Amino acid sequence: MKFLPAGPSALLVELDGIEAVFALLEEIDRRRREGWTERFVEVIPGARTLLLDGIGDPDRLAGEMSTWSIAPDLATDAGEVVITCHYGGPDLTDVARHWGVSEDELVEIHTSLAHRVAFCGFAPGFAYIEGLGERWSVPRRPDPRPAVPAGSVALASIYTGIYPRSSPGGWQLIGRTNDVVWDERAFDEAGTSPALLRPGMTVRFDAT
Repeated sequence: MKFLPAGPSALLVELDGIEAVFALLEEIDRRRREGWTERFVEVIPGARTLLLDGIGDPDRLAGEMSTWSIAPDLATDAGEVVITCHYGGPDLTDVARHWGVSEDELVEIHTSLAHRVAFCGFAPGFAYIEGLGERWSVPRRPDPRPAVPAGSVALASIYTGIYPRSSPGGWQLIGRTNDVVWDERAFDEAGTSPALLRPGMTVRFDAT
């Protein structure tokens, strides 16, 4: 782990990859369950980083965390969500050709893979869902679209993403879903998240 200052009350932890990020997240949760009293305003995972914000003393925390021994097989279990997807996006044929399979085979592959939310970003509710691996990785479109419809299911690199609202985007569109991934009305005083997808969550795509 490498620790970098990110302001007077934040700490950025650089790690080897997403598995190490999940392991550190689980270690933090484990220590909290056992009575660790360190407080954070936010804990934000990335592909190779974990941002800890709202810390009283970042230097002290970095020194403490540098002594931790973290089991490499720890994994955060944030539950499972099933996304119903109508496969038939405008880039489905191109992606199938890139994979060297038929369109029906593409659907079978995508629905059979083990997907997991790696991190969130780009827009509120947009989750980077890993699972394609290098075998099924997909390049971004050379010319981004000025407007991608809300609910579009798309691929780029090793990730699947679902556009929470209409926005520009360069991902390959393979389908769409009516499932709402960002609903501000869901937020209440109890702290219910408006985001359907959270880091560590398992995602299964179901063809309709």
